[in-house]
Amino acid sequence: MGSQTARNIEILNQNIADLKGDLNVSFEFFPPTSEAMEDTLWQSIDRLKTLKPKFVSVTYGANSGTRDRTHSVIKEIKDRTGLVAAPHLTCIDASKDELKQIALDYWNSGIKNIVALRGDIPAGSDKPHMYATDLVRLLKEQADFDISVAAYPEVHPEAKNAQADLLAFKDKMDAGADRAITQFFFDVESYLRFRDRCAAIGITQEIVPGILPVSNYKTLVKFSKLCNVKVPGWMHKLYDGTDNDPTTRNLIGASIAMDMVKVLGQEGVKDFHFYTLNRSELSYAICHTLGLRP
Repeated sequence: MGSQTARNIEILNQNIADLKGDLNVSFEFFPPTSEAMEDTLWQSIDRLKTLKPKFVSVTYGANSGTRDRTHSVIKEIKDRTGLVAAPHLTCIDASKDELKQIALDYWNSGIKNIVALRGDIPAGSDKPHMYATDLVRLLKEQADFDISVAAYPEVHPEAKNAQADLLAFKDKMDAGADRAITQFFFDVESYLRFRDRCAAIGITQEIVPGILPVSNYKTLVKFSKLCNVKVPGWMHKLYDGTDNDPTTRNLIGASIAMDMVKVLGQEGVKDFHFYTLNRSELSYAICHTLGLRP
């Protein structure tokens, strides 16, 4: 057995609980659009809150109606659970004055963490009037928010090239972001290379890997193409033949995510952000296996 193979086995057998330092997690949810979805959301929040996440975030789409739902869910999470709740906020479909008002409303409601994003540009729309860097500056001018921004280890799909994307990312971090959360990925090396490139140009803030436990593989493949996320060939093989077998898909998804977190943990990563899709089962099981207990 080669030394690298032995090392890989050692890494995969290593329990996160045995690594130096504590593991921190955060979870992302989205606003429910039906009563059944609302029940699922709160069941998930109630279960995952026992793991004492660093914060939970709530997404929203580019329109004021969804933004209001996000605002409502965020406040309810804070009031019902006491968790640190971070709403997503985008520049799309809001003027600077509206964004200032939203920010102050959050701050006055005791919500001091925000995930600042440019947001998706609606089809047929013009170039946005603001970008995430502008939003970070605007938020910091209103109050001392704790701000998370997005990072793209495999390059933003609209970027000219990797270097241009990296420099734009540095601008965003220099504007006052406290950390970055990455787009989901499956190639661990892409995250590690990105982290090295960030360090080389002076980015010192934490770059938290975004982990997506995959249950619906076909949907993932379609979505990954839009997001410029590489789905490795070995994943195609693992999910092959599971179209009508959700239990096996869930087990595969949990296994992949566990292995990723273990390897990243050995590389010094201590914080992980889970894209839950409003379900608690996979994220809870992964965290439990990795040493996080209520």
